Amino acid sequence: MNKIYKLNILLLILATIICLPSCSPGEKKNNISIVYPNWAEGIAISNMAKKILEKQGYNITLMNADIAPLFASLSNGKADVFLDAWVPVTHQDYLNQYGNNLETLGEIYDSARVGFVVPDYVNINSIEELNANKNKFSGEIIGIDIGAGIMKSAEKAIQEYDLDFRLKPSSGPAMTALLKKAIENKQWIIITGWSPHWMFSDFKLKFLNDPKNTFGKTETIESIATKGFSQKQPFAAELLKNIKLDTKQLASLISKFNKIQNEGEAAESWISENQELIDSWLPASSPSTSKSRSKMDQSIK
Repeated sequence: MNKIYKLNILLLILATIICLPSCSPGEKKNNISIVYPNWAEGIAISNMAKKILEKQGYNITLMNADIAPLFASLSNGKADVFLDAWVPVTHQDYLNQYGNNLETLGEIYDSARVGFVVPDYVNINSIEELNANKNKFSGEIIGIDIGAGIMKSAEKAIQEYDLDFRLKPSSGPAMTALLKKAIENKQWIIITGWSPHWMFSDFKLKFLNDPKNTFGKTETIESIATKGFSQKQPFAAELLKNIKLDTKQLASLISKFNKIQNEGEAAESWISENQELIDSWLPASSPSTSKSRSKMDQSIK
C-alpha cells in the first residue's frame, strides 16, 4: 500500500512537470498588446482586430496612449502593434526617430487625408484666405492632442502661411463636440481634421485648399509593430498584414462605433455583417498548427 502511494505521488509530480510548459494559463506566446490613440479610425480598427485575434486564441490587451509615448512603447517593446500609422507625412517624424526598432506589417487603407477642415457654409476655400477672416474664427484653430502628427503639420502650416491664429489643443472627442456645437449655431470654426472620420458622414464639411502642400497629399494607414514581432507571432502578423479596407468598408466600420457606444459590441456587430471579408484575411494555417485554416463561422464572444 505504501509503495502504491509513493508511486502515485511520483506519477503526479512527473505529470505536473510535463504539463507546466504547455498547460500554464495565459501563455506569453499568445499575448499581444495593441496600442492606439483616441482617433475614430484607430479605435475602430484596433477593437475589430482584437475580436478577430481573440477568436484565433490570442489574449489581446488594448492600450490607449498619445502618439509620442505610443511610438516610444513600440520602440522599446512594451507594446506590440499599432494599426493606425499615417505615412508619409503625419507620423513620419516618429518613424524617422524610431524606425530602426519597428517593422511594417501592411497597408490597411490608401486614401487617408489630413488638413484644415471647415463647415461647408464657411465661404472660403483656401488656407491663404484665413488671415482675412480671422475674427470670424475668433483667431483659433481647434486641434487635438499635443504631439499628434496632425498638430505638428498644423503648426508648420501656421508658419508657412504666416497665420495670425492660435492652435488650441484638445482631444478628438472634444474637437468634434465643439464642431457640432458650432454647426448647430452656424458659427465659423476651423479644426485639424482628417478623413476617414465619422464627422464627414454626420456633417457637411470641406478641406481648405493647401497650395503649399503643407499637409501633404493622400496618405496611407499602415499597421506597424515592434521589431521582431513577425518572427515571434507569424500567424498574427500575417493576419494583420492581410487587413485591407476600402473607403466604404472603413466608413461603415467607423460609423458602427459612432452609433454603438460599447466598443466590443460595435466590433462584434460589424464583424458579423462582414464575415466573408474577415474570412479572407485569415492565413492558411492556424496559430499553433499547419492544418487547414478554419473559417470564423461561429459568433464571436
